Amino acid sequence: MVIHIKQVFTDAGNISIFALRFFKDIFRPPFEIKEITRQCYSVGNKSLPLVAITGFIMGLVLTLQSRPTLAEFGAESWLPGMVALSLIREIAPVITALICAGKIASGFGAELGSMKVTEQIDAMEVSAIDPYKYLVVTRIIATTLMIPLLVIFADAVGIAGGFVGINLHSDVSMSRYFTQVLDSLDFSDIIPATIKTFFFGFFIGMIGCYKGYNASKGTESVGKAAISAVVDASLTIFIVDMLAVQLTDIFSK
Repeated sequence: MVIHIKQVFTDAGNISIFALRFFKDIFRPPFEIKEITRQCYSVGNKSLPLVAITGFIMGLVLTLQSRPTLAEFGAESWLPGMVALSLIREIAPVITALICAGKIASGFGAELGSMKVTEQIDAMEVSAIDPYKYLVVTRIIATTLMIPLLVIFADAVGIAGGFVGINLHSDVSMSRYFTQVLDSLDFSDIIPATIKTFFFGFFIGMIGCYKGYNASKGTESVGKAAISAVVDASLTIFIVDMLAVQLTDIFSK
């Protein structure tokens, strides 16, 4: 037990040092714009189908599950607003971030881990290329920028899924549905939920890169890096979300 606790604090310290190096190197040339663009495409565009399917199912299922309860109180007219608020405030950001943690963090861990094991990172250092700047900084910037966009996309697809779910049991026009959705939303609902997704993206990229970049020798460590990246990134998402909800509650009073 003591050994596990010690390991947790050791990892936290090492990740903090790893993150401080990122904030130092992000302002130091060269800025690797082409690699950042390539990573943004890899992180964002290639995740769109999975995010779209998940977002649509979230909106559809949430609508179908909530409708009977609201119908008991004669409050079916509140359904569009409730679905939109639930998706935008909490469900879409967290679920999308968890999906990206599984896909992106594990990918970073496995990719950089294999490069570490096959000594490609050492070869970059010999070639006078800063591997941290080229491999890590570009990936963290990409996830920090792309995760919020993926969450916004999931919000829109989820709300569309809610529209389909409502019309499975009733007949609501699209204009009426989206009018109710927009009437129920405020900037105080959208802005905090969007801001926290930048932190989700940062920690997904940071943890994935840290696990892969610091993988030990041997092919077995590549799998361990990918698995631990997913677990740690997912846990960090829940912690960041909890803190964000608490801060939002404090500042909204």
